[in-house]
Amino acid sequence: MTTRRSFLHASGAGLALVSMPTFLAGCGNKDAGIEALATPAPENPFLSWFGIDESTIQRVLSELSKNGADLADVYFQHSKTSSIKMEDGIISSASTSIDQGVGLRCVIGDQTGYAFTEDLTLEAMLAAARTAAAIAKGAPVEVPAAFAATNNDSLYVTARPWADVGVDEKLPKITKLESLARGLDERIEKVTVSWWDQDERVLVATLSGLMFTDRRPQTRLWCSITANDGEQTVSGGANLAGRKGVEFFDDANLEKLAKQAVDRTTILFDAIRPPAGELPVVLAAGASGILLHEAIGHGLEADFNRKGTSIYSDLMGEQIAPEFVTIVDSGLEPGERGAIAFDDEGNETKSTVLVENGRLASYMHDEISAKHYGVEPTGSGRRQSFRHSPMPRMRCTFMEDGPNTRDEIIASVKGTGIIAETFTNGQVQIGAGDFTFYIKNGWLIEDGKVTAPIKDVNIIGNGPEALKKVTMAANDGALDTGGWTCGKNGQSVPVSQGLPTVLVSSMTVGGVDA
Repeated sequence: MTTRRSFLHASGAGLALVSMPTFLAGCGNKDAGIEALATPAPENPFLSWFGIDESTIQRVLSELSKNGADLADVYFQHSKTSSIKMEDGIISSASTSIDQGVGLRCVIGDQTGYAFTEDLTLEAMLAAARTAAAIAKGAPVEVPAAFAATNNDSLYVTARPWADVGVDEKLPKITKLESLARGLDERIEKVTVSWWDQDERVLVATLSGLMFTDRRPQTRLWCSITANDGEQTVSGGANLAGRKGVEFFDDANLEKLAKQAVDRTTILFDAIRPPAGELPVVLAAGASGILLHEAIGHGLEADFNRKGTSIYSDLMGEQIAPEFVTIVDSGLEPGERGAIAFDDEGNETKSTVLVENGRLASYMHDEISAKHYGVEPTGSGRRQSFRHSPMPRMRCTFMEDGPNTRDEIIASVKGTGIIAETFTNGQVQIGAGDFTFYIKNGWLIEDGKVTAPIKDVNIIGNGPEALKKVTMAANDGALDTGGWTCGKNGQSVPVSQGLPTVLVSSMTVGGVDA
């Protein structure tokens, strides 16, 4: 069982693949020095360690825009990452590492020149700036005499930065989670606990005079279970993640995580395969947001629409869902994995209504797409690291509550239907929105009653068509707390998604033929 969800999308309108979360090892240490690993970073590591002040940034931006530029920015990043893995009560791996560098971008029309360097000396940065500026052949652009510096740390408040939390505090929590899980069921054969945390610093300065700094915490704790009852071996797990501090993993959350991991695994002993065919599908609140993210969300990222590869490219303002459906992509959800105070172009994040009362209301925009459409950026320009150029990306994507209750939705299912509760592998054709998802945990519905757990189920459908077939939505919306990571064009970024309980009147269910 892997331990991080990654959604791997081919470029353009290509194929999107979905898998369960994979445990992250640390990034490579690039000349950060032993001291940087051993001690907490200063409040502004770029200034304290490398002397990067406003005058340095002005010189680099001047070199970056010397041949002209519509947009230009520098993106500094410093990340300290730690991971620990325990298998059957024994620590099998542990690492701490530093990754740091700067990315430099010059944009002329639809062309982007991009270069990065892990060497933060002025000479190296100027050389990288010259490389990025090579796409332009115009006159120099005036560099700001001063920058409007901002920061915002209210979205992810932690008691202490992760860089200050030692292994001596993490190991007791890892050991306790392992013990809690193992003690819940005598059929458990193997317990694996994977811990990951990151203290990330970002500084972005733009040719327009914006400068922001951000300190972005991240953590994820995964519990993976293998159980055997003498006849079957089953596996499953659960994880908790967010922009949280070590206090997130208190006794209550450790107990909740252990129980969830064991329950999701041991229920598979009794699970059956449902009948195959066109069936009503109830999408459970929370984790079912992955279907919203993949089958619909990517189609609303502005670059796919600007290139005409999304099915939504010419549907702005059109009714694409029932009136009770409103879909939002927000960077403003405190402590959530997809929260981000500023995007990676220096724009303040927003809550963007994508679908309002069933009508397509907005795409997710970065600077380039916003200029193309003549609108303001939505704070959706994101990048994996300083090695990558930003593009429109999701943050926390969810459907707002509907008018019904979960019990009403289940009771409305006549004949046979299913509840889809947790998901693993899947794939999505971004342009058309065709998808297939594998349901790890779910339930059979017969004449309005939940009758049995199910397993080994695929659901197949089309995102836009499924959206039109949403007939009921409950008032129990929730963001899933799992460690979701979204992949697009070779870049991965942390995201969140959620959903209230939703009824889709018909999907193709790959179960047992009658």
